Amino acid sequence: MTVGKKLKTCLSNLKSAQADLETFALETESQIAKDAFSQFANQTKSIVDGLQTRIQEIEEEEPQYKGR
Repeated sequence: MTVGKKLKTCLSNLKSAQADLETFALETESQIAKDAFSQFANQTKSIVDGLQTRIQEIEEEEPQYKGR
């Protein structure tokens, strides 16, 4: 598996985790838990955004990774 493919798999997993955390925040009744899940989702989004940027940089530098 190429680095590009591994990064895209990681990105997909992180997006899934972010969605799960957002769902947990909506479904829980505890305000403390809602706040915690929302904070975790926001932190995960920051990681997702950074990883997406890095993937774009890699694809520009190494065109063979694009679309894989």
